[in-house]
Amino acid sequence: MDEMELLKRSEGPVTRGRLARELRELGLAEGDVAMFHTQMSALGYVAGGPATVIGALLDVVGERGTLMVTCGWNDAPPYEWSTEWPQEWQDALRAEHPAYDPVLSEADHNNGRLPEALRRWPGAVRSRHPDASFAALGAAAEELMADHPWDDPHGPGSPLARLVAKGGRVLLLGAPLDSITLLHHAEALADAPGKRFVDYEQPVVENGERVWRRFRDIDSEDGAFDYSSVVPDDVWPFEVIARDLLATGKGLRGRVGAAECHLFEARDVVDFGVAWMEEKLAG
Repeated sequence: MDEMELLKRSEGPVTRGRLARELRELGLAEGDVAMFHTQMSALGYVAGGPATVIGALLDVVGERGTLMVTCGWNDAPPYEWSTEWPQEWQDALRAEHPAYDPVLSEADHNNGRLPEALRRWPGAVRSRHPDASFAALGAAAEELMADHPWDDPHGPGSPLARLVAKGGRVLLLGAPLDSITLLHHAEALADAPGKRFVDYEQPVVENGERVWRRFRDIDSEDGAFDYSSVVPDDVWPFEVIARDLLATGKGLRGRVGAAECHLFEARDVVDFGVAWMEEKLAG
């Protein structure tokens, strides 16, 4: 989509001041701890790109507030390298694949431009987990990111759990409902049959040395549960859960730029998600 089309959709440029004003109208407030997901193209023509979005968010939450994003690791070795690759390939990867570096390793490109921009922002803090890393910027950044559990990195003690504990919020800034990463925390907590896990190895730095560490997590890529009995095949289950949450009256909706946006309380997302999974997947 060209710039003129984006300008028409957003009825002019989406500037830092306009973003801040419309975010406040949506309900974002000073002092908020907000995990956000953004689809830039949905907003329209954003003058200045990711830096403008982050600047506007910082203007709204202020010095007492904190921003958080999901990062991952764009260049992580694939889960199947140690089980499906020829031995010669495995040996080469094990010998030389660079270790995850919270400062240098790029955020997963599939998460869009904003996570990479925020994790590089002066003062940002990124968590130590290579595959499930998060980044935060602001007053609570260190607290949210500290000692990210190696195993069950979406569960208790994770940045997601701490977001909930701090009364955080989830902002979908033009992003679709199925992008709510916090629902992986609900999956980690839900007591429902058939929960799926993945085990994998990735290189990290410990005591100044590159080592291969083994990790265990819910299957956040294909889904921690088989949702096929309760969700249509062509729909990601998180979209269904989020729509059902909205139907209860939880969450705020409004327009920012050209995009429909949503703002949820993190506690509502997790409590509803856990209850939904345990009820719908009880068997």
